[in-house]
Amino acid sequence: MHTAADVIDVRGLTYTYPRSAEPAVRGMDFAVGEGEIFGFLGPSGSGKSTTQKLLIGLLRGHGGQATVWGRDPVAWGPDYYQRVGVSFELPHNYHKLTGLENLRFFGSLYDGSTNDPMELLHAVGLGDAADTRVAKYSKGMQMRLTFVRSLINNPALLFLDEPTSGLDPVNARKVKDLILDAKARGRTVFLTTHDMSTADELCDRVAFVVDGAIVALDSPTELKLARSRRQVQVQYRTPEGLVAAEFPMDSLADNPEFHATLRDHQVETIHSREASLDDVFVEVTGRKLS
Repeated sequence: MHTAADVIDVRGLTYTYPRSAEPAVRGMDFAVGEGEIFGFLGPSGSGKSTTQKLLIGLLRGHGGQATVWGRDPVAWGPDYYQRVGVSFELPHNYHKLTGLENLRFFGSLYDGSTNDPMELLHAVGLGDAADTRVAKYSKGMQMRLTFVRSLINNPALLFLDEPTSGLDPVNARKVKDLILDAKARGRTVFLTTHDMSTADELCDRVAFVVDGAIVALDSPTELKLARSRRQVQVQYRTPEGLVAAEFPMDSLADNPEFHATLRDHQVETIHSREASLDDVFVEVTGRKLS
């Protein structure tokens, strides 16, 4: 559904690369509301990054409509980049400069006030490496530097491409927390990824993209519930070890076997048998992520 309050409004979007016989984007239709984290999920080559590049204004010549704050990104001109932040999948930094010098340089390109570079570096665990040349950074450190660079101008709209790719769990958590903090401050986030767990944790809604088209779009919870088994699994301990039993969810309150299990055994876990976002993607598309 498209509304006047949408930050991003895409209708019938198509794009074919020069000298390519097949379109990379085929009639996409979606909208992203203000303050929403919108996930664009799919395997490599599905059209995710192409769509993002069109919305950033890096590609031209599309069919259909793609507007941000009511205007085509290209029509905004340089003012557009004062209001958006972009974190690419592959790091793009000046290797001869330190991490701090990189952020100070990029911060100097903006007209308005910018965030404190040292605060950003500390937020992703790079405070101690602030004065180290980026040439000596590991790939994960460069990824984190690229990510916080997208925050330097305090953007109203963030475009993030695989922001946690290649990061260990501790540093991935720091990046996720900054994304959630941006949402809490009313920022809008357009997130492209093939990491279903990250999308499930962060996104208000997700779109599944395959062969340049959206094949499903809803909140992660609704997508999972629509394809979940309405069963409850109970694991309980016996002298021989753990035993698992399943019971229908709909008649659980009146199920004597379920109540007997709880009463007569040492219960270790109780779980509903909901689908994962990975399960949903495979069921909807017939494909696995790669």
